Amino acid sequence: MRGAEGNGTPPRVRVTEIFHSIQGESTLAGEPTVFVRFTGCDLRCQYCDTEYAFYGGKQMNRQEILDEIAKYQARFVCLTGGEPTLQKELPELAQELLDRGYTVSLETHGQRPLGGIPRGVRKIVDLKTPGSAEPHTDFTAFRELSPGDEVKVVVCSRDDFRWALRKLDELEVWNRVPVLFSPSYGEVSPQDLAAWLLESGKPARLQLQLHKLIWGERRGV
Repeated sequence: MRGAEGNGTPPRVRVTEIFHSIQGESTLAGEPTVFVRFTGCDLRCQYCDTEYAFYGGKQMNRQEILDEIAKYQARFVCLTGGEPTLQKELPELAQELLDRGYTVSLETHGQRPLGGIPRGVRKIVDLKTPGSAEPHTDFTAFRELSPGDEVKVVVCSRDDFRWALRKLDELEVWNRVPVLFSPSYGEVSPQDLAAWLLESGKPARLQLQLHKLIWGERRGV
């Protein structure tokens, strides 16, 4: 494959870190997983806990990434960021991982096209609430959800929670894919969110960041 400059150099993507840890979110929580954290994001959510991935990073080609992943025994790979869909090589990398027998999940803010993502990749799609400071305006991704995908909602207040319920009703997401609600740290307590979920009667799950409960606020876990 020729590079973008036409000089035969393999196309590269910018990667902040690749590490082996326990998956802390989604229905795969608890699974040993290799994380590929790409650099760059086009949103600035007020609660973001990976701002260090906005800039910098290391240029890597697909083979270098595959070789790094292969150093670990885990068969789960999570493509995250930043925002992975900003990387032009993402679909090809994801397909190569699937071809090698990995279970692949993609964590995305859900405000960029997902049509190019290979079938078989588990898309974990955020629903951004008004409290995020980057609320959703284009909901196309939610109409393209397929079995194996999931929706994640971080809520910053009870108003955020009510807004999310209305949007999920409108988008007819319930019972199509799992929906997981997380409390924004320091803004909503897990106890309050649990109470709201129980009161709502919706088929949703409470999600806490397992990796933070184990290791606290650290990179590479």
